[in-house]
Amino acid sequence: KSCQTGNISTAEAAVQSHSSRDAAVQADQSEDVVQDLQQEAQVDYPSLVAFLQRVEDAVIKELNKNWQSRAFDGFEVNWTDQNETVLCLHTLAYPEARDQKLHVTSVSWNATGSVVACSYGRLDGGDWSTDKSYVCTWNLDRRGLNPQRPDLVVDVPSSVMSLAFHPSQPSLVAGGLFSGELVVWDTSRREDPVIWRTGMTDDTHTDPVYQVDWLPDAKHRNHARLLSVSTDGKILLWREERDGRLALAEGFAIVAQQIPRSAQLKKFTQGEAAVGVTSLSFSHFDPRVFVVGVEGGYSLKCSTAAETPALHRPGSSVPLRAPAELAFSPHAGPVYSVSCSPFHRNLFLSCGTDGQVHLHSMLQTQPLLALQLSKKYLFCVRWSPVRPLVFAAASGEGVHLFDFAKSSQRPAISIPQATAECPVYCLEFNSRHPQLLAAGDAAGTVKVWQLSSDFTEQGPREVNQLEQLASESTD
Repeated sequence: KSCQTGNISTAEAAVQSHSSRDAAVQADQSEDVVQDLQQEAQVDYPSLVAFLQRVEDAVIKELNKNWQSRAFDGFEVNWTDQNETVLCLHTLAYPEARDQKLHVTSVSWNATGSVVACSYGRLDGGDWSTDKSYVCTWNLDRRGLNPQRPDLVVDVPSSVMSLAFHPSQPSLVAGGLFSGELVVWDTSRREDPVIWRTGMTDDTHTDPVYQVDWLPDAKHRNHARLLSVSTDGKILLWREERDGRLALAEGFAIVAQQIPRSAQLKKFTQGEAAVGVTSLSFSHFDPRVFVVGVEGGYSLKCSTAAETPALHRPGSSVPLRAPAELAFSPHAGPVYSVSCSPFHRNLFLSCGTDGQVHLHSMLQTQPLLALQLSKKYLFCVRWSPVRPLVFAAASGEGVHLFDFAKSSQRPAISIPQATAECPVYCLEFNSRHPQLLAAGDAAGTVKVWQLSSDFTEQGPREVNQLEQLASESTD
């Protein structure tokens, strides 16, 4: 059975008074209140003077001690609210790329810090060179931000393995492809954003380009040259030509036979075989010094000032040089990422398939610290641009934020992935907005995390603590 009331009739009527009148109303003050206000507070002045004279010496003594104290050196009052947690601000994705089950292979922030770009490709087995992929950008400052609809989508005929925004021109972004090519897009041009590319020549990489970077040009202040690294063992520097080509300016090759070996290290692969380069990081203190990670598990200290010709490198239009100066103690598997400290000239981090992060000094082959962060692969590691003791790592389990000020052995916080078996492949701090960290994963999503003030505000003696870490010997 069901019950229903009868229809209720309703009607609307507008009512407005024809005239209005203001009246001021004030409660009368009671006589008691008026008397209380008129009475002056009774103070025993002789007793007050006697008390002040009695405590004067003690108060002056304490004030002088406070004035000479160093207890609050370096302390700054923070008037903003302290964020207590790491919050996920945005979950960005391009539905077509997710439908194709493409991974986010790289993320990059532009020069203003407001736009984040990601590249799509495949990082698992198989020949994905013919797969169509995408580069997508989102402006996080835009009012009508739609996390499922990028501001720009660039179709690319091959998987894009690496991405890097230009350091001073916010609309330029470079990508390294699975095919070995390099492309530079101008995101302000909607119709045809490609402005430079290498094409397929004898100079082009023959393996996927796993990292691209922009280097300041010593001769032209506002210019930057493009650098690429690949598992074909080559590190190449490109210059822009007027006809839209990227031409090879200079290059380096990592050959096993030319890597200086320390007596402490295990036997290195012999011969003139190319050593696959997976990652690279330049020193923030010496523009000639850089560190590379290689498939053999080693990190190598290299120099752009190297003059020795690389062995067995026919076919290149520019003679390639051998840059390796020192090999560091290896990981138990390929190194996937290296990162030089922005706050110390000798420190760098490396990580790889053994789930470890190694903290290295460029002055010795053995790592200062070996941290087992994950039981799965580590794909990326990055020093914080604002906190000397903080770094982030991307793993098969999620994102780990590490703070040496809190612990030298375990992460300060680990952010697990919502779904299992969904590795985080890449992450980047935002140097303009240090509270933002972008991370891309195998599900095709880019998460933008807001970091708490714990990870963005430098303590008073952090640089000193970093110096202590660097000076610790592993003897």
